[in-house]
Amino acid sequence: MSAVLAVRAVRAAVRDGEGERVLLDGVDLDLRAGQITVVTGRSGSGKSTLLSIAGLLRRPPAGEVVLNGQPTAGLSERKRARLRGEQVGIVYQNANLIPNLTALEQLELVGHVLNRRRGITARARRLLEDLGVGGRADALPGQLSGGERQRVGIARALIAEPTVLLADEPTAALDPGLAEQVSALIAEQTLERGLAVLIVTHDSAPLAHAAVHLHLADGRLSAPMPEAAQ
Repeated sequence: MSAVLAVRAVRAAVRDGEGERVLLDGVDLDLRAGQITVVTGRSGSGKSTLLSIAGLLRRPPAGEVVLNGQPTAGLSERKRARLRGEQVGIVYQNANLIPNLTALEQLELVGHVLNRRRGITARARRLLEDLGVGGRADALPGQLSGGERQRVGIARALIAEPTVLLADEPTAALDPGLAEQVSALIAEQTLERGLAVLIVTHDSAPLAHAAVHLHLADGRLSAPMPEAAQ
């Protein structure tokens, strides 16, 4: 089965005094349909950098990201943004909802941005219902619990029907019970929609649903040693 999203020989570094610290050193990663890949690693190890490069939010100084067979290094920023909007859904640690928009409006906005207005309200309501927050469609983020906000954030990431779902510490701000619920929800949607999923996390909850678990250290991805599971 070919990769939906492939990261190839990606390198990234940050300034460190007069030199640089390498975060990603020739990293390769394949994300496949219907499969969750979890990447763990210490704070500052480059997990979020990997996710932002995979999600076409950042260009790597070296290497390539191939999305559904299309190399992206040579694309303009406009084309990369369009491809990202159509094919990649992103879930953030704190949901990153817009404070003055209701749960329903968060999803409708995506449809308007992507010029997919026809039927967007009905689709958004169905998706919120599917994710267990249909009754909160008219609530503002400040009126939602942490678990509800994260469910709305997942719904917003899915409304464009992406092929890839990327999640940056999606359960870190939740208590253990809610973390398990959100992890199970992501797993359910992965199978139902055939998504290729990458989760970067410190939390153990997503690991229960991972088909692939990798650890990022010293710029390299590898299968984790038992003591590196977090």
